[in-house]
Amino acid sequence: MTYAGDVRPTEAWGMLARDANALLVDVRTRPEWTFVGVPDLTSVGKMPILLSWQVFPDMNLATDFTQRLADAVPSREAPILFLCRSGARSRAAAAAMAAQGYSRCFNVSDGFEGNLDADRHRGQAAGWKAAGLPWMQD
Repeated sequence: MTYAGDVRPTEAWGMLARDANALLVDVRTRPEWTFVGVPDLTSVGKMPILLSWQVFPDMNLATDFTQRLADAVPSREAPILFLCRSGARSRAAAAAMAAQGYSRCFNVSDGFEGNLDADRHRGQAAGWKAAGLPWMQD
């Protein structure tokens, strides 16, 4: 593993609440943020960094992702929690930033919505939403 590891959504929330330097980077796409929602970190005095790992609609990798995040987060020791829909894109983003010298990159396992449940719906069985963590939708 090239990044610091996977954390459950509730563990991520605890890190964000306890550590003033901890950041959440949501690597989903603008349509996902708009239509599905985003984590609401206002109660811990923070805002998520919204930075797509892939570019909608073709879903090619965002070639400037690591540079844009490095510009936004100069400290290579800050805990950075990466979140996507189900944990795959965020794992790749965490590994990419670890390869850039960021020492505390974590993947939020199960992501914002988690995998499909028995009824083929997301957000009920696992993930940020299913854990009952704060989120909002415009």
